[in-house]
Amino acid sequence: MTTPRTIAITGGYVVPISSEPIEGGTVLIEDGKIAFVGTLSDVPTDATIIDATGKWVLPGFIEAHGHVGIMEESNGTMGNDTNEMTNPNMAAARALDGIDIEDEGFRDALSGGITSVVVKPGSGNPIGGQTVAIKTWGGRTVDEQLISNTVSVKSALGENPKRVYAGKDKTPSTRMGTAVIIRQAFEDARFYAASRAEAAAEGKPFKRDLWLDTLSRVLDGELAWDQHAHRHDDIATAIRLSEEFGYRLVLNHGTEGHKVASLLAEKNIPVIFGPMFTSRSKLELRDRAIVNLATIAAAGVKVAITTDHPVVPINFLVHQASLAVKDGLPRETALQALTVNPAEILGLDSRIGSLATGLDGDVVLWSGDPLDVNSRAEQVFIAGAPVYSWDAAAHQGVTVPRY
Repeated sequence: MTTPRTIAITGGYVVPISSEPIEGGTVLIEDGKIAFVGTLSDVPTDATIIDATGKWVLPGFIEAHGHVGIMEESNGTMGNDTNEMTNPNMAAARALDGIDIEDEGFRDALSGGITSVVVKPGSGNPIGGQTVAIKTWGGRTVDEQLISNTVSVKSALGENPKRVYAGKDKTPSTRMGTAVIIRQAFEDARFYAASRAEAAAEGKPFKRDLWLDTLSRVLDGELAWDQHAHRHDDIATAIRLSEEFGYRLVLNHGTEGHKVASLLAEKNIPVIFGPMFTSRSKLELRDRAIVNLATIAAAGVKVAITTDHPVVPINFLVHQASLAVKDGLPRETALQALTVNPAEILGLDSRIGSLATGLDGDVVLWSGDPLDVNSRAEQVFIAGAPVYSWDAAAHQGVTVPRY
């Protein structure tokens, strides 16, 4: 993919997210990074100029909890690498090793203005594995789309691990058993970390355990703990476990988070909320409602929004935000929940999440307000490279070739 050295996106309604909107603003991208955001009278003579007059210019959206690439669409079981359900503790597994960048979901992401996604293992195990943040286009391999492989570890409470392992006649078959698996894993990781430190102090060799090494990184604060939990009692267990071991908890889904919203705010626990466009397909979703997000945010909880792709098509991320606004979520919060909030929650804000000097040149030109369901992502840039455009004549999106 060829990237112009300097791009100037001029004349649009620029919404940086991290600062006030700018009418007739300019976003200057140099060598893949944002070099300037504001009003600029003199554009560099060597710049490729993109006229954004009449358009809204925003940072690329972030899908903070997706399975794009590891739960491939249209490929059946052969394309599903979401859960390694042979061991309830798969902390050593890495989502990075299971991603197919030719999954159609990546093209759909671009059409929805999404330039980054945090790909996570599924919720079949109490401890599912390591997540990874990648760009949604631009690499010959997934490694060339990497933002960070130091993000988080996925864990699950509630119905899913119960259902999976009860069918195997194996622990866990209850919520108690799921908590036991997680608790013992962290106790083992504590001992492992202490033994490793002792060996290092004494200059002795030490055998690395990939499972315990990963969990020790959670205990050290290097990796967040992405906790799948829907019901309020599972949320309480998630908080209890995090306080026992002192790790950084990020609540994923949070369907009944509205019932304990003040507690989440008090303990500064962020919520990646959703998916919202689903039926109440299981008991723990019986209180599912879009309005719950507004209630959680109103309590002072930092929120992001997820499609849980492919549960909800990834390009519908912005539409979930639109309906959340209809149900009481402030517009500013909705846009933050698609951009800067997920970036901050998962420690990616030094690269993505807003239009600010020094961040990646991931920029989307919208035909209008993106929270208007009639608006369309018309041009998408990743690291300053044009990767997607809407062909009005053909009524279809066009992506640049990968290879």
